[in-house]
Amino acid sequence: MSIVLYWHPMSSASPIACTLAELGVPHERVKVDIRAGEQHRPEYLALNPNGKVPTLTVDGAPMFETLAIHLWLGHRFGIERGLWPAAGTPEALQALSWCAWSYVTYGAVLVRLQVATQGEESLRSGVHAQAATAGLNSLLAVLDARLAAQPWMLGADYSLVDLVVGSVLGYSVYLGAPVNDHPHVKDWLARVQARPAMQIES
Repeated sequence: MSIVLYWHPMSSASPIACTLAELGVPHERVKVDIRAGEQHRPEYLALNPNGKVPTLTVDGAPMFETLAIHLWLGHRFGIERGLWPAAGTPEALQALSWCAWSYVTYGAVLVRLQVATQGEESLRSGVHAQAATAGLNSLLAVLDARLAAQPWMLGADYSLVDLVVGSVLGYSVYLGAPVNDHPHVKDWLARVQARPAMQIES
């Protein structure tokens, strides 16, 4: 199997690079210079019509969207390495739920915060930023309660779910999300970010 990751450092492709490192999956990396606009070249758009990173090709067949790539890698390589639950188990249902929660539910509110604080001048709003922060705070409280009862997202052991959720939450800290107000989340995130796979050049 030939796997190629099209990416750019310090971008939404970084969590995929970390996942590949965590899994120990051999792959090739191709840097797409998004600052120079390489993501809009016809040859790249043929792989990812959205003109964004990451893109993953498997024996030449392309896949895009970070969450989709995470889930495919978990199912394809994570089960045999003990980093993703087997299909049909209660843990597998939780894995899908929390990964989607991080990118969709939490991610949607995070975008609101980003637009209100760092978007175009006409879209910035203290009121909207405050509302988005309150929304994130409520979601973080849900996660904090879960991590108060167990050390990792799926229970006693680290899994790729921790990497996926932790990647989104780590980025949210940078944007001003109140992660550090939730002690169990704060401690868990520090443990996720300390893993060797998270230290790669990304």
